[in-house]
Amino acid sequence: MKLKIKILLGLLLFVTVYTGAQTISIDTILLEIQKQHPAVKMYDADIQSMDEASKGARSWMPPEFSAGFYQAPYNINKWKADMNGAGMGMFMVSGLQMLPNKKKQDAEAKYMEAMSSVAKEKKNATLNELYAEAKKNYYEWMIIEKKLIVLQQNQKILDFMVKNAEIRYKNGMEKLSSYYKAKAALGNLENMKAMLENEIVQKRIALNTLMNHDRGTQFNIDTFYSIKNYSTQSFDSATFTTARSDIKAIDKDIKLTFLQRDAEKAKLKPEFGIKYDHMFAWAQQPWQFSLMGMVRIPMKWSTKMNYATMESLKWKAASLEQQKLMIVNEATGMAYGIRNEIELKKKQLKLYNENIIPALRKNFQTMQLAYEQNTEELFMLYDAWETLNMTQLDYLDQLQQLLLMQVELEKVLEKK
Repeated sequence: MKLKIKILLGLLLFVTVYTGAQTISIDTILLEIQKQHPAVKMYDADIQSMDEASKGARSWMPPEFSAGFYQAPYNINKWKADMNGAGMGMFMVSGLQMLPNKKKQDAEAKYMEAMSSVAKEKKNATLNELYAEAKKNYYEWMIIEKKLIVLQQNQKILDFMVKNAEIRYKNGMEKLSSYYKAKAALGNLENMKAMLENEIVQKRIALNTLMNHDRGTQFNIDTFYSIKNYSTQSFDSATFTTARSDIKAIDKDIKLTFLQRDAEKAKLKPEFGIKYDHMFAWAQQPWQFSLMGMVRIPMKWSTKMNYATMESLKWKAASLEQQKLMIVNEATGMAYGIRNEIELKKKQLKLYNENIIPALRKNFQTMQLAYEQNTEELFMLYDAWETLNMTQLDYLDQLQQLLLMQVELEKVLEKK
């Protein structure tokens, strides 16, 4: 009965651990960043704010109302009717409404409606940076997992070497120096495993932070990866202007600058208004009214600020155009440079896979067989193992560099 309870508790623990730490792919992580990262939500709020503000672009100026005495003498006795029935003074109410210039409203509306377009592209550019950071941590974690597998395999080999050396030493067939060297290497492997496992914890925290999850959320990653081929792709200005959100944001900013300039220019157009006054006369005077049309005509001395702003915006657009060219030029150079490094790294990894590691593995297997047949000593076997182990770890370091180069190139090209 107790055995059954222990088995059930063991199964429950197994289910709890392995269902709690789910395995997620890089695509899932990127989707969570897009949904949950505070920077994305900040841009969404800014975009909504600008869109809401643009709804008021075609509003009218508020009407102005006034009321008070009109042509009333200070001597209040004269307000009353005299012998002829006349009295001096009136009480006036007045209303003024300026009528908006339609072209000015259209220019303002276009400018305000386009404001959020820049924020949308900046949001995408920020997402590109966050995606690159996530992929970097993801692939580094993946390489650590592969290193741990290599270390576990090597730990078994070293354990065999140490135990075999102990037996041989008792029989007077082995030297202590090689034995202690293998024993120390076994300890170094444990130390390296502990360091790598701690790095996994750090990578998990970094990815949880990017996904805006609880930092202690447990999950594992899918260790599948693919090396993409960019060897035939050309990188011209069109490649970046159509793909890079930061460049598209500058394009939108240039367009926005010209729309702002148009809105400023529209302020130079005249504005019309209407004013109505109604006078309540005292005594026996007749009630009177005044109906007047109004026009605001921008004059030379009142438009200096408008012309200065327009000139400033023209140079701002020119500056943005040069900034765009600078980014395209820099991105083109980076793309070609990274692509060349990727191609070199691919060749190096191919040599590791097809030549170097198979040869060193054969060398170790040969030494192991000779050691088991007592024709080779432990230090020769240890040397063959150490060379193979270091080369395998070096291969994984080279693979990590290749994957990070690919991440950097995808960041430059803004590919998810």
